[in-house]
Amino acid sequence: MGKYKFTEYFENEVIRKRPYLRKGWCIQVIENPIKVEPQEHNRFRFWGSISEIGGKILRVITLEDKRTIHNAFPDRSFKP
Repeated sequence: MGKYKFTEYFENEVIRKRPYLRKGWCIQVIENPIKVEPQEHNRFRFWGSISEIGGKILRVITLEDKRTIHNAFPDRSFKP
């Protein structure tokens, strides 16, 4: 996990609200995305399938460096 960082928001809010999330899953999505697109405020969205949660799609939001993870959540409305 050395080349990835997590924002204070991720550490204090995201993990608290979604304790089932794993940082490793977020990294897996960034390294093997199904889809990537820019988002407002110089952020990026990454989507990927996580087998440990039944193949559900996880959306991961990073800062502009694509290495600092800011948010993550299952995306029930994802369309490839």
